[in-house]
Amino acid sequence: MTGDIAPAAVGIALSPFPVVPAILLLLAPRPAAAGGAFLAGWTAGIATAAFLFTKLASAARIPAEPPSWASWARIGLGVLLLLVAVRRWRARGERTDPAWMRALDRATWGRALRLGLLLSAANPKILLLAAAGGMSIGSAALTTWGTITAVAVFTLIGSSTVALPPLLRVLVGVRILGPLHEAKAWLKTHNTTIVVLVITVVGLVLIANGVGGL
Repeated sequence: MTGDIAPAAVGIALSPFPVVPAILLLLAPRPAAAGGAFLAGWTAGIATAAFLFTKLASAARIPAEPPSWASWARIGLGVLLLLVAVRRWRARGERTDPAWMRALDRATWGRALRLGLLLSAANPKILLLAAAGGMSIGSAALTTWGTITAVAVFTLIGSSTVALPPLLRVLVGVRILGPLHEAKAWLKTHNTTIVVLVITVVGLVLIANGVGGL
């Protein structure tokens, strides 16, 4: 099961989109509170999306029959992710900082929490990856605790990179701000390339798994 959900979970974790605000929130007036709130919102959004797709896939699963629909769904999701990657690559020259990113330096605890929820639960690319993970969990014959554990592992992997900046801030202190600023600049410069590469790899893995299950 871990091998089935790992590509989508790692795809969420490697997306630079949430990591940049996680770093910027370390410059907020209350960095620990803002960073923790953003992480809580991001984690809740991923867990909720993965759980909902898990329940949908579980409800559609037909016992004692091979879930061939799951293979076709994986192929469809993979193709959709490839189309998203192509569209993102073609729009790579249109990079601008959104208003919410410019306002992060004065983000409050509540605003950071809402931002984490918004960037995870309302982000189409994250939802597609959460759908892939939830579908793999829901189409498997797992017990209730097995399902809960799988969703928890998926969420933990998907949230790991967002948790890293505030964790380093607590462990290392202000010395980590310099390297994090360099990481932020690198992520913003190569954002499109990273996102396209991650989405493409996950899409190809889903298609391969889907074809292999037919």
